[in-house]
Amino acid sequence: MESLDGWKRTHTCGELNAKNAGEEIILMGWVHRWRDHGGLIFIDLRDRYGMTQIVFDPKCSGEDYAKSKELRTEFVIAVKGEVRKRPEGMVNPNLSTGDIEISVTRLKILNPAKTTPFEIDGDKEVSEELRFKYRYLDLRNSNMQKNMLIRHQTYQVVRNFFNQNNFVEIETPFLMRSTPEGARDFLVPSRVHQGKFYALPQSPQTYKQILMVAGFDRYYQIVRCFRDEALRADRQLEFTQIDVEMSFVEKDDILEMVEKLMVDIFKHVRDIEIKTPFPRLSYEEALNTYGSDKPDTRFDMKIIDMGELVKDCDFKVFTGSLKAGGIICGINLKNGAGYSRKQIDVLTKFSVDEGAKGLVAIKVSEEGWNSSLAKFFSAAAIKNINEAFEAHAGDLLLIFADEKEKALTLTGSLRLKLAKDENLIPENRFEHVWIVDFPLLEFDPDEKRYVARHHPFTSPMDEDISLMAEKPGEVRAKAYDLVLNGYEIAGGSIRIHVQDLQNKIFRLLKISDEEARDKFGFLLDAFEFGAPPHGGIAFGFDRLVMLLANESSIREVIAFPKTNRALSLMDGSPSEVGQEQLQELGLKVI
Repeated sequence: MESLDGWKRTHTCGELNAKNAGEEIILMGWVHRWRDHGGLIFIDLRDRYGMTQIVFDPKCSGEDYAKSKELRTEFVIAVKGEVRKRPEGMVNPNLSTGDIEISVTRLKILNPAKTTPFEIDGDKEVSEELRFKYRYLDLRNSNMQKNMLIRHQTYQVVRNFFNQNNFVEIETPFLMRSTPEGARDFLVPSRVHQGKFYALPQSPQTYKQILMVAGFDRYYQIVRCFRDEALRADRQLEFTQIDVEMSFVEKDDILEMVEKLMVDIFKHVRDIEIKTPFPRLSYEEALNTYGSDKPDTRFDMKIIDMGELVKDCDFKVFTGSLKAGGIICGINLKNGAGYSRKQIDVLTKFSVDEGAKGLVAIKVSEEGWNSSLAKFFSAAAIKNINEAFEAHAGDLLLIFADEKEKALTLTGSLRLKLAKDENLIPENRFEHVWIVDFPLLEFDPDEKRYVARHHPFTSPMDEDISLMAEKPGEVRAKAYDLVLNGYEIAGGSIRIHVQDLQNKIFRLLKISDEEARDKFGFLLDAFEFGAPPHGGIAFGFDRLVMLLANESSIREVIAFPKTNRALSLMDGSPSEVGQEQLQELGLKVI
């Protein structure tokens, strides 16, 4: 192992080309590949900028030629040499440096490397567990480095955009009061005040509202947040949020600002022009059309409510569901009539696993329906149903009968599965859509009370305030979500800024005056000192970067993620701690 001893890197492994021919340079990096071609030793030298071919020739490399034979993959080396054009027919068009190579005159082995548990940029599939255990090696992978650079670029674009639009970046505390409304808090025991706990923020919600009261009318922060909840591909215990709040605004002001931000991000990070304004769908429209409040609008296959068309039929599954207050709805899989019985059974099992009672499948043919259900319908009814679904011979109708929201969400889930199975989703296409007019509340049957659908500081629609006492389930919120390719990437609302209305919401949520004062007294007090009308939005930064990088899991765009079992395999956390530490905190593990 050698020291740099005054050597300074002159170029990276991704910037040299034919214009540099004849120059003496110094490169440093990792040995990516090693090849001995009849006396000449070729090495691909790699750093995060790219790859350069270097050549050891006994005529040029002198005593370092023998040393070059010690090199293996992932050795860290430094080389001096001359840039020369590659011989005729030896140019590599797949590399930015592919028209040159380095004739090495000097070599320093800065650090040898053990054989890695998997090949960097190799062809073989590597398990996620192994990748996470050796994350420092996984991060050398060119795709992971590309993702990290996309994340970095997105950070910079976001900061530049908000700075240019008079926003102020302000940090909020990581140690705050626990207000368990939503996911579980991560608690931090206090050493100084034993028996008391801080909570890590699920969101800086109350703090950013306080900043509006404080007069900072445009705030933003790229902030870490924490939620102790079940993990999945687009969820982590700790995640990053673009947090935004504005004063003296209404909904449209915030939506327009966010659309400008998205235009900037896609232009500078992906060189893609995004058209605005984004389409807007009410919550009801999204659910009725796509079976989801985060619809993927890149493909069609809209849901059809066929209740009116079947209400007089003889098929008791349909008529019984309608009489019970349910609906009959479905989708048309174009050219799907070729599905075998086995394939339809797979779709049925998928739907049953999602909670369906069953799935009705109807193959459309020139003669009518290739289904046992045909006998329950007149020719006119079949014609009307086909027209409603825009169904033609060769199509497959897939239908659910159930309670309204359940039938719609089941159809939405099947719609997404079919789109993936049939490759109906176009690649490198980005479809944004706003979902607005959410219900303010939803009833929790376990707790036997209404809970906030967004959070308890969301303002109701002015025209719906009169419904709060008698029909709270019908009250709509001044809330909005931004959906991109079927993922909710941002959500926000106009906030309540008047104490009286905030107290009414707390009471509606069965939060007593004492509990409200205990949890949120500082915010309620602030409202008494001239709180401006305000609203905001928060982006799931990791999800946004995931989509920009064309990945399907946020773990691919986070440097050090946790597994689905909430483990950090590289450093072994969570871990046990010593008894002395526990005693200092006044804690005992039972």
